[in-house]
Amino acid sequence: MEKFNLRHLRAFRQVARCGGVSAASDKIFLSQPAITQALAKLEISLGTSLFVRKSTGMFLTEAGTIFYGRVDRSLEMLAVGAKRGARAAVKGRSAGFQNFDQLLTTAQLRSFLALCDAGNYSWAARNLGISRPSVHRSINDIERIAGFTMFIKTAHGFELTQSGEVFRRSVMLAFEELRQGLEEIDFLLGQDTARIVVGSLPLARSFILPQVINEITKHRPEVSIIVRDGSYTDLLHALRYGEIDILIGALRSPVQVDDVEQEALFTDKLAIAARAGHPLAGKEKLDAKTLAQFPWVTPSPTIPTREQFDALFGAADVNVPTQLVETSSLILIRGLLVGSDRLTIISRHQIAKELEDGILVELDVSLAGFERKIGIAKRLDWAPTKTQKRFVEMLHSVCSDLQANDRSVR
Repeated sequence: MEKFNLRHLRAFRQVARCGGVSAASDKIFLSQPAITQALAKLEISLGTSLFVRKSTGMFLTEAGTIFYGRVDRSLEMLAVGAKRGARAAVKGRSAGFQNFDQLLTTAQLRSFLALCDAGNYSWAARNLGISRPSVHRSINDIERIAGFTMFIKTAHGFELTQSGEVFRRSVMLAFEELRQGLEEIDFLLGQDTARIVVGSLPLARSFILPQVINEITKHRPEVSIIVRDGSYTDLLHALRYGEIDILIGALRSPVQVDDVEQEALFTDKLAIAARAGHPLAGKEKLDAKTLAQFPWVTPSPTIPTREQFDALFGAADVNVPTQLVETSSLILIRGLLVGSDRLTIISRHQIAKELEDGILVELDVSLAGFERKIGIAKRLDWAPTKTQKRFVEMLHSVCSDLQANDRSVR
């Protein structure tokens, strides 16, 4: 979105809706020459024609149809964010404009996001390559037009108000929508500039994603894939703000927010693992009381596998072990297990190589009913590009094969 003028985008959308410059001019109060110039600049920027111009009107080309869909969604996101931000600030709102999103400029939104990220006017200006007064003026103009305060000054810098945070999310999603539109236009013109940003939890990172990434880059080597890891809470926030496209890992029940949906890929079986040569290795039908006598490595309490760990002892009315090290790092888990008599509860797929190499062993513990759903989380209104859709299809394919292999082994 940074390369586009918001006024040009609004003009393009209206011409597409009205079928001509004259009718659009009456709707958005821009002169016909101004609209014509806006469309010309857009087409030059995109490197393709957006309209077929005939005596009977102006009709969208294939590229124009693609771009119209993204522009319409982007501008609608801004409009919805503006309304929600105003509602959140209703008690402290002054005489702003009702549909203030229609008065904003791209430069103002860039300054707004820069200050959101930096929390400091000087750093925001430096990151944008403009003067500090320019950023300050843009923020003042946004708040005046909106009629509510977006930022408050604290000891740590400038922080968003609740209404500012609501609006920020809509701006970020709007920018992301237009980025996807650019990718789709490039793909139509024979250039695959697609970027897929994946939020990954431990199992997906160590086992599923390598297969999918290797497969998609065989067919589309120009695709840029970025994998972000972190806590579920951080990744969910990034997903909701458009910073990542999908989140892969253990599903949560229920989902913490109402604007994200989940889709199961396969059911994962858990195992109790220890080092080769562990005192319990090779012993049959181990119970919770025996397991409780050893120290453990577990995920943090917010992770679904930790819930299964607690349930293992709770179901047997055995006190949960207290000698715990909490981590989701497979490297650290492996190091702790190999160098001690610790145990862990983990997906068998995550330690398949260690089991195959004889570094770790799976203990004989009945874990019937101890399973978790692995899948993807995505925004409810997410409209993936063809490349993103293909990536999700490959995820399903890899996980379907994985589930089939699990059944055949059993």
